[in-house]
Amino acid sequence: MTLCILVPIAIFAADNGYKATYDGGSLPDIKSGAGMKLYVETNQARLVRDKADVIIIPASAVTKISYGQDVHRRVGAAIGLATITFGLGALMALTKSKKHFVGLTWANGDQKGGFAMQCNKNDYRGVLAGIEAITGKKAVDSSAMTVKN
Repeated sequence: MTLCILVPIAIFAADNGYKATYDGGSLPDIKSGAGMKLYVETNQARLVRDKADVIIIPASAVTKISYGQDVHRRVGAAIGLATITFGLGALMALTKSKKHFVGLTWANGDQKGGFAMQCNKNDYRGVLAGIEAITGKKAVDSSAMTVKN
């Protein structure tokens, strides 16, 4: 006689949002540096903070997608480390840190706005690809834009 024990397997839905940090823009009551999640869905992008929607942007309303990187030397960290060990501090000053930013602007009837968010370096390309896919628009490299006076 064979004894068969069935164990129920629970399948949990994965959280498919991207971690992002709000860097500024036209979102009311949100301060720069606020942690959020960006959900790219079939017909919209949603920014969520503390499990509540901050804004829902229909894909058809997106007018521009931009991206860029802020590169700076880790001088502050190097100075702090140099006081402890000079060799490590000197090496640290030569390293670079990159911040990856994605910007969205939209116009939905009378509502117009935009914001910039800092994305995780591992999620950066996925965020861009997702937003490009749902909007049909190509992202523009903000570092390649020039301002003419």
